[in-house]
Amino acid sequence: MGVWAVVPVKELVRAKERLVPVLSPEPRRALMMAMLEDVLTALAATPDLGGLAVVTVDIEAHRLAKRYGARIINMGARDGHTGAVTAAAKLLASEGCPGMLTVPGDIPLVTPAEIAQLLAAHRAAPAFTIAPSRDEQGSNAIICSPPDAVPLRFGENSFFPHLRAAEACGIEPTV
Repeated sequence: MGVWAVVPVKELVRAKERLVPVLSPEPRRALMMAMLEDVLTALAATPDLGGLAVVTVDIEAHRLAKRYGARIINMGARDGHTGAVTAAAKLLASEGCPGMLTVPGDIPLVTPAEIAQLLAAHRAAPAFTIAPSRDEQGSNAIICSPPDAVPLRFGENSFFPHLRAAEACGIEPTV
């Protein structure tokens, strides 16, 4: 069993809320589905992943994820990004999974090569690897080994708090 990819997806009726002033609900839903499909395509094409899980209660996202062979996790799905990933990390850790990669369902233009590069940079457990957002404020991808090695908190400006959390757990982060 290798590192599992975990993708949290909130209910699509609430997707891309920052775009409410310029897009009505249907185009926002369609945009989120297109971005989610891009992420799932990249993850499914990445060698060396132990599996793919999507944390959601949204029926449309559930159907799409199943097309990619994803395991659906409902636990924590209504608890925001942090709650969803934390629930998945605890579940995977309890099942003996060696590590977890998490990426948002709407990360733009991610490729299998980028994911493979991140996996290759990840060290032996206990380990923490992070890919910052372009502005180095947010966290675009995180790998934790074991899955619950570091407490995660997503949101604006999560990059540096994630680095500090890893260090507080005695883990030197890989960036």
